[in-house]
Amino acid sequence: EENILGKEKIGKLIKKFSIPCIISMLVNSLYNIVDQIFIGQGVGYLGNGATNVVFPLVMVGLAFSLMFGDGASAYLSLKLGEKKNKEAEVGIGNGILISAIVSILFCFITLIFLPLFLKLFGCTENLQSYAMTYGRIIAIGFPFSMIGTTLNSVIRADGSPKYSMISMIVGAVLNTILDPIFIFVFNKGVAGAAVATVISQIVTFALNIMYIKRFKTIKISKECFKLNKDTCKKITTLGISSFIMQMSFVCVMTVENNLLGKYGLDSKFGAEIPISQILNSIIIGIAAGSQPIFGYNYGAKKYDRVKETLKLVLGSSVIISTIAFILFQTIPNKLILIFGSGDENYIEFACLSFRIYLLLCIFNGIQIPSGIFFQAIGKSTKSAILSLSRQIIILIPAMVILSSMYGIIGVLSAGPVADGIAFILAFVFLAKEYKNLKDGAKVKDKVVLDENSINNKNIEGNVIITIAREYGSGGRYIGKLVA
Repeated sequence: EENILGKEKIGKLIKKFSIPCIISMLVNSLYNIVDQIFIGQGVGYLGNGATNVVFPLVMVGLAFSLMFGDGASAYLSLKLGEKKNKEAEVGIGNGILISAIVSILFCFITLIFLPLFLKLFGCTENLQSYAMTYGRIIAIGFPFSMIGTTLNSVIRADGSPKYSMISMIVGAVLNTILDPIFIFVFNKGVAGAAVATVISQIVTFALNIMYIKRFKTIKISKECFKLNKDTCKKITTLGISSFIMQMSFVCVMTVENNLLGKYGLDSKFGAEIPISQILNSIIIGIAAGSQPIFGYNYGAKKYDRVKETLKLVLGSSVIISTIAFILFQTIPNKLILIFGSGDENYIEFACLSFRIYLLLCIFNGIQIPSGIFFQAIGKSTKSAILSLSRQIIILIPAMVILSSMYGIIGVLSAGPVADGIAFILAFVFLAKEYKNLKDGAKVKDKVVLDENSINNKNIEGNVIITIAREYGSGGRYIGKLVA
């Protein structure tokens, strides 16, 4: 029986895979957001500032785990579409193994060089003690959070998006319960928030580890966990755009924090970071949830289904980004209050950052899914270019140049500049690939010998009749009859 990815209605598949993925992405974002809310209420803005300067380290860990998780997921989907199950099994085993190795190394490196990292990410003297306390505990949880996130992507690609979603929700709910207990009841402040987060990540990790023996599409054995150089290289290549996307956020946050510090505002972008993170989580969730659909059908050369999936993903993403744009421009002050109170200057600056920095966030509905689409169909170079374009190639230089001319307003104005240019690049790449898909579908459906050529009495040479032998089609039996 053929995999449902190749025969089920596209709309139904997107609902099945993307909705749980959106919830999983939002839940992943909630770890930091919930900490921000409770720390803001229990410790104050210095506590929130501490979590903001530690957050880039969390993003680095997420970048590695998504590189191996999304890379292994794309590899799995493509190989299943090509009917190469053994290669798919080795790919998943290697993806999990390299994620485990890198996560342990990253934990030790962070613990050793934490003061240096915090200084790099714009930590001030006022924030130092809070950030060190929060950062050390969060670093201990890196192996659990990173391996858990890698497994989350793989479980989703295996056709169990609901299991992936539930494991994330259990962790997030536990974090929401433990945060106020550790912060307000035990009076542990930022340390309590960090402990609550790590405990929750361990629970999610345990649930995802339990799934390894329950894979639907493949069977994982001990042999699958033997490192294969070529497989690891392919997984890393397929997942590199996810890594670049997350690392670019780290670079941007570093530059933002330092530029804002330079121009005298200790806002760290206030509530804008978690709010825009929610928008990106929804858009990434729609596209990442559709990744198995893209990969399987592209591998199986079902280009019409790839095109249909792409249209639905882009349409849904644009609708979400349009709603976000309206909210950001009309009620930013109400959105900010979710994350605690602040003085008038803080509120004024946060509103300004919403209205200027996120002015063209509507284009995120095209640019973000484009990178994930190219990753899913195995075109890692285009995916990497799109991931790099907005954050690294355009946004950071724009921030530096415009801030030197217009100060803080220049930093904020770099956002729409980057969004606009990155959108144009994504549109050009998508238009070209869509044409290729259209041409590929025509070639696939074309009949090599039409009726007229067969009936032509002057035909010379032999006639070759090709019969497709898709499993279960009866091709061999028909071939014998024709012969």
